[in-house]
Amino acid sequence: MGPLLAMIVLFAGVVILFKTVRMVPQGYEWTVERFGRYTQTLSPGLHFLIPVVYGVGRKINMMEQVLEVPSQDVITKDNAVVKVDGIVFFQVLDAAKAAYEVATLEIAILNLVMTNIRTAIGSMDLDESLSKRDEINTKVLMAVDQATHPWGIKVNRIELKDIAPPRDLIDSMARQMKAEREKRANILEAEGFRQAAILKAEGEKQATILEAEGEREAAFRAAEARERLAEAEAKATQMVSDAISNGNVQAINYFVAQKYIEAFKELAQAPNQKFVLMPMESSGMLGSLGGIAELAREAMDRKPGGGIAMPPMPKGGA
Repeated sequence: MGPLLAMIVLFAGVVILFKTVRMVPQGYEWTVERFGRYTQTLSPGLHFLIPVVYGVGRKINMMEQVLEVPSQDVITKDNAVVKVDGIVFFQVLDAAKAAYEVATLEIAILNLVMTNIRTAIGSMDLDESLSKRDEINTKVLMAVDQATHPWGIKVNRIELKDIAPPRDLIDSMARQMKAEREKRANILEAEGFRQAAILKAEGEKQATILEAEGEREAAFRAAEARERLAEAEAKATQMVSDAISNGNVQAINYFVAQKYIEAFKELAQAPNQKFVLMPMESSGMLGSLGGIAELAREAMDRKPGGGIAMPPMPKGGA
């Protein structure tokens, strides 16, 4: 009996030692109970407890933890059914509250997140729920964090991983998106044709205006040239008329010779004539030319400060 009793005593001593010396690992906190009642929280490190009287209640993980939110069917505001799942990041700040304020902390957090996801998505149309994921995350996070505050935890982030509509609804949305893109493409193409037509019409209008301006300027220049030519002709005629009035017969010869030469020049330059054969009195033309020379000499004699008077040129017989 002696060795057996010694072994029993040794075993009891080892058990008491393990019950007395407690080592809390980093990242955890342990609650201490005295006869089942919470008394204190042990931080990481070495601690000593009186066996039987004091005992460890709950071992709480104080590090940030991640929970997978299982996929669930959610009905949107426009009665579309979508499958939604997500993840939750939370951290225990008060070990005592997390241990004694709620039972099965993780299950409570998951159920709270799932109900708030259904509430947030149920207040939106399908298009909004697909495009406003950040807004849904924010709504759910605020609601869950406020609800879990009495439990001594802090919900840091809630993310929706996937929002999956039914397959037929996805196909319908794809067709709608394709039709919308084709519509925008047709509108842009029509707008391009319209703009091109406007620019072309503006160009033609500007070209017509410039052409009309050019024709107007050309007509103005031609009229001005004709006016000056008419003034010169009138002035020449007046001079010949004055010379005739003064009794100078050579002026008539000058006028007739000028018209005679101009008529012959136009006849020789006619495009439908390759060869011209016509009778002409050369003596008459020479007489007219002589008259022109005589008229020029007399004009030089009448000019003040003129030079030496030219001798009269012989006149051809008519």
